[in-house]
Amino acid sequence: MSKSKKIVLLTFISLFFIVMLLIPIVAMWSNEIFVLINANGQLGRQQGWLIMLAFFLMLLVVIPTLVMAVWFPFWYREGNKDAEYLPKWNHSNKIEFFAWGVPIAIVSVLAVTAYKTSHSLDPRQSLVGKYENTQDREITIQAVAMDWKWVFFYPEEDIATVNEIAIPVNTPIKFLITSDTVMNSFFIPELGSQLYAMGGMENRLHLIADKQKVMRGISANYSGAGFSGMKFDVLSVSDAEYDSWINKVKSANQVFDQNAYQRLRGKQTKDHPVEHFADVVDNDQFNNIIRKYNKTH
Repeated sequence: MSKSKKIVLLTFISLFFIVMLLIPIVAMWSNEIFVLINANGQLGRQQGWLIMLAFFLMLLVVIPTLVMAVWFPFWYREGNKDAEYLPKWNHSNKIEFFAWGVPIAIVSVLAVTAYKTSHSLDPRQSLVGKYENTQDREITIQAVAMDWKWVFFYPEEDIATVNEIAIPVNTPIKFLITSDTVMNSFFIPELGSQLYAMGGMENRLHLIADKQKVMRGISANYSGAGFSGMKFDVLSVSDAEYDSWINKVKSANQVFDQNAYQRLRGKQTKDHPVEHFADVVDNDQFNNIIRKYNKTH
């Protein structure tokens, strides 16, 4: 191979590696495209680094494979007289070592990591006292999936909202999740984790945020024509702003009674607007929604 061709090939390979290495860097700093990596809160960041670990481990296989996919056809082309031709070659200990050793090492690391994080990142595990600089109290939010909106109850405050919640920073949040329609999936990408919402079943998800910002929550499971608009706002605010938001909801001009429930449950709506309810008449509304699917006939 001529010197000029070698320079061109090495330049191409170098640029390829640079691009591949820039992908995770961009992922870590992009708010919109790679929101799972640029997480809000200790739990979300741990899950983000877990994703990045798996990503980098996969690059150990992907990058050499792509490089060889370019190198082999180029080097062993018909016009290259420098390529060595070995028609009787059939084995190489070095190739066998890398062909089997690298995948075994990757699978071993992923297996150990998956085993540990399946316990440390268990969504049902309370976050109270787990991280430094977090409050000892825990706020409970009950989430109900409907067509195509999210209804939230704050049992300690006796209020309800549609498609909007507020959470104070550095405060553990316990979400109790169910569905009053088909199966959905409750997901706040910046906080990590997603958990399914199913009728007659209560799922528990613990999350925490440490930055003040407005985040987006979604349903991550297709549930019909209005699925694309089944989003809700997550207001991560200071304690003072949280108390102000609670007072704002309590000053709303409507209450969550059976008429409000039947209106929300009985009508499929797309891109449903935010609603606030100053009072929840039935304090056991969330559990009643679950129990109605467990009645025996």
